Amino acid sequence: MALPGIAPYPLPTAAELPAARAPFAPERDRLALLVHDMQRYFCAPYPDDAPLRPAVANIARLIAGARAAGIPVFYTAQKGNQFRPDRGLQADLWGPGMAAKPEHEAILPDLAPAPEDNVLVKHRYSAFQRSNLETLLRARGRDQLMITGIYAHIGCLCTATEAFQRDIEPFAVADAQADFDRAKHDMAMQWIAATCGGVTSTGQMLDAIGVSAAA
Repeated sequence: MALPGIAPYPLPTAAELPAARAPFAPERDRLALLVHDMQRYFCAPYPDDAPLRPAVANIARLIAGARAAGIPVFYTAQKGNQFRPDRGLQADLWGPGMAAKPEHEAILPDLAPAPEDNVLVKHRYSAFQRSNLETLLRARGRDQLMITGIYAHIGCLCTATEAFQRDIEPFAVADAQADFDRAKHDMAMQWIAATCGGVTSTGQMLDAIGVSAAA
């Protein structure tokens, strides 16, 4: 039930992204950035190259761009040693999860939250479950969410789906996410494009928010 080993694979390029059914277009004054589950425990199965290394670099570019543009930045992070009833059915699929120690719980140092960022405790696949993410977005006048992090076909996909169902326009940043393999990564992007949101690249998103110099 542990996390699988992950073999290297190349991230999708802008030319490979599926066309979205939704007409959504990212707008600087409506967007927030989500850095999803970029903790050491979840990143440990990756090799020290693609997809994790370039995905982390792209997430870092988006964080810098968002902060420069005044776009709120949110993180999700699980706690270790979860109480079994709180962990729920996830324990049946993935076991007990991480331990309460820095080498599991810490967000990667290249992506470390700043004091003004919001770090949400993660309980389920979707970042909206048992959190106040929607309330915090609405309070800041934000109804668009660019989604980065891991894993593309699990938490990132579920977050995009739930954002849509809460009338928050989701944008999956394909080269700022990583997954178990390229097939699952592509499936997640195709599913989002077909049903609930936009699929974009880091460069395209930086252009959209007017901070291309951060790229």
